[in-house]
Amino acid sequence: MREVELKGIVPDIAGARAALVAAGAELVYHGRLEDRRYDSAERALALRDHVLRLRVYRDATVRAMIDWKGPTTYQDGYKVREELSVTLGDPDALALMLDRLGYVVTREIDREIEQYTVAGATVRLERYPRMDVLAEVEGEPEAIERAIVLLHLPRASFTTERLPDFVRHFEDRTGQRAAICDRELTGDYRYSATDA
Repeated sequence: MREVELKGIVPDIAGARAALVAAGAELVYHGRLEDRRYDSAERALALRDHVLRLRVYRDATVRAMIDWKGPTTYQDGYKVREELSVTLGDPDALALMLDRLGYVVTREIDREIEQYTVAGATVRLERYPRMDVLAEVEGEPEAIERAIVLLHLPRASFTTERLPDFVRHFEDRTGQRAAICDRELTGDYRYSATDA
């Protein structure tokens, strides 16, 4: 599957939510989203720009997926990657398997999200422990453009930048250290933002 996306800062999450609802967007998930990125101790996957991610959705229930992402490319102003995903029944068992195979967690990412479908695109509003609220818009380019218009946010605010870029922008602008996982709120910065 081909993942095509753009990300942008959302200065007013209530306004963005209201704009999506007014446009007839369907809320498909609202709750916690936890990502754990895995790699070998030598970072063999990162060296090839591959991602192995365990993603867990937590609301009234727990759902999980294991994802692989191939190298990033940029096409016509969009970030594009090949992505394969499998739904899991037991994320703890998979985490244990990955550990026993020698993989290590190289990055934790925790956030509260609202995920919508609208105009053929998926829009995810993401609230991190301490950072700007982001909107990630995925789909085919035409659908992405329609969804951005419906969000009532400036098109120029959406870019192909990665999460580490948004972390850096937040820190440069505010002088405050960003926290993109719960552990970082306590001052535990064992993971590098560049691995996000």
